[in-house]
Amino acid sequence: MIMASYTMTDLDNRLEASALMPVLFVGHGNPMNAISDNSFTRTWAEVGEGLPAAQAIVVISAHWLTPGHTHITDAPTNPIIYDFGGFPDELYRVTYDSVGDEAVAMVLARQLTDYEAELDKQWGLDHGTWSVLKHLAPHPDVPVLQISIDYAMPLPKLYELYSRLRSMRRRGVVFIGSGNIVHALGRARWDGGGAFDWAEKFDADTAAALRDRDVAKLVDPYGTWAEARIAVPTDDHYRPMVAAVSLLDDGEDIRFFNSAIDMGSISMRSFISV
Repeated sequence: MIMASYTMTDLDNRLEASALMPVLFVGHGNPMNAISDNSFTRTWAEVGEGLPAAQAIVVISAHWLTPGHTHITDAPTNPIIYDFGGFPDELYRVTYDSVGDEAVAMVLARQLTDYEAELDKQWGLDHGTWSVLKHLAPHPDVPVLQISIDYAMPLPKLYELYSRLRSMRRRGVVFIGSGNIVHALGRARWDGGGAFDWAEKFDADTAAALRDRDVAKLVDPYGTWAEARIAVPTDDHYRPMVAAVSLLDDGEDIRFFNSAIDMGSISMRSFISV
């Protein structure tokens, strides 16, 4: 895992001790948000302006699934991935210039030794990352990395995995989970319309569990809430929320933002540690 060009001292010194950095969960929704000026994106920009200076930004996106494995990007630069189809040409011309950092990736991997996290130079930044960072951090001056989601791992174990990274928040790392609490894309109202009752109910119940830090409920949505099967038909977009919660310190509070439901069935609810 550790390449000869870096000593253990190099890695230990790569990130300096810092005040506790925030952790966020962002409901990213429609890829068009990358180029839209709306209430969601304006709030992202406001939240981004209030973030402290970081030494690295690490995103856990719903759009990088590696069943049976956990990967960490370590390429020197980050190509962006247009991982969608059928959108206007303008969206495929979006750029987001950012660098990676192999040493930071190794520092993260050391925290996940028990899970045999793998470094990955092939992945770039998927739209779960760049569509949000275009507004949150439009001019990144620190490395941006992604950590993949092991889609085969049960949610309680996934929670435990990402909790291993909590200490990195005191070494200048801002973590962002990017997904959607309710993500029933097949039921989306593309032509407008209000939120479905089941979407509102599941979103509200999950928000209550988040406020109470009821991890047992959050890592067992299908066993806890009747609406889960329809609100979360697959849990790929739910998992980044679990990852973000796992990174919170005991007793740490959160503040919700963008707590609306888009297109009837996509919860944009987001939070930041406070």
